[in-house]
Amino acid sequence: MKTRILGKTGLKVSEIGFGGEWLERHETEESVELLKYAHSKGINIVDCWMPDPKSRDIIGSAMKGCRESWYVQGHIGSTYQNGQYVRTRDLKYVRPAFEDLLNRLKTDYIDLGMIHYIDSVDEWNKVMSGDFITYVHELHEKGKIRHIGLSTHNPVIGKRAVRTGFIEMILFSINPAFDMRPATEDLDTMWGGYDDKYAGIDPERAEFYRMCEENNVGLTVMKGFFGGALLDKERSPFGVAFSPIQLVHYALTRPGVASILCGYDTKDQVDAAVSYENATDDEKDYASVIAAAPLHSYKGQCTYCGHCKPCPAGIDIAMVNKLYDLASLQETIPESVREHYKALEHTASECIGCKGCESRCPFEVKIAERMKKAASLFY
Repeated sequence: MKTRILGKTGLKVSEIGFGGEWLERHETEESVELLKYAHSKGINIVDCWMPDPKSRDIIGSAMKGCRESWYVQGHIGSTYQNGQYVRTRDLKYVRPAFEDLLNRLKTDYIDLGMIHYIDSVDEWNKVMSGDFITYVHELHEKGKIRHIGLSTHNPVIGKRAVRTGFIEMILFSINPAFDMRPATEDLDTMWGGYDDKYAGIDPERAEFYRMCEENNVGLTVMKGFFGGALLDKERSPFGVAFSPIQLVHYALTRPGVASILCGYDTKDQVDAAVSYENATDDEKDYASVIAAAPLHSYKGQCTYCGHCKPCPAGIDIAMVNKLYDLASLQETIPESVREHYKALEHTASECIGCKGCESRCPFEVKIAERMKKAASLFY
């Protein structure tokens, strides 16, 4: 299992993570064994947004004796009231819910203390000016949370989180379908109909990814499979089905992403996700699926899919394009981006203009022209 640095947290998290919300569906012993099995395959990050006692007890039992080898995303503001999940900022409920999380996980700290689920600007303003955020900082100062994170589905909120400077990582919903959708404060609208006016990556989302990369704010991914809809031709907004490996690869090729947190019911599903680590380029190829969709072409946009390989000059074209996109909209090139570019073994200035890459690009990107622009930008 490969690991990636989760932004400024410095944590080395597994590329494939564990989204825990399905744990309560099964018998306790079965779910404990599933988590242990995932850990044996190299998975070391688990998300626990769930407030119910059963899910939390399962994670605590699975981590017993190996707590230090797990990274936990524990949510602040996810509470259990009268047998139901309730998202709240009322400290009367928030404090005991967090203490319950520590107790049931059998730990005295949470690696990633997540400000739970903000999608609207109004709620953002309330959270950031009230006693809730004061409590979050208190937990951080006391070491009960090692790093401050946030979960959202809205890139507008994501950008605000990046600008705070104290939010070190974000749990964000990423998949090819969501990336075409404009920012919204209503998650339900993300599941509505699609049409050709949403072709390509939404600029708001592209800007959010760029800001995360530039500011070293790490991303972990939720809803990578669109609730399973992208795995099913009949439910997929593209009219075609993706494989789990293709969707994992899509998420992991977005700027700033460190880990995709998948939900699992069985060990076979764990194996299917982890098989990404040994998958071929053909198995990872999400671009051909998108390019073949009738209404949702990313024509002219580089999605960093790697179809352009191999380059006779040895240039990592996808990476050059990613760095070019991160830098081109800025008045000055961020030093972190410039240093990443300078560290490349082969840069855009070495492009010989053969355009062999263009013949392989599913999205008809004018790659040779972009290489000239990149070479000029990073001169």
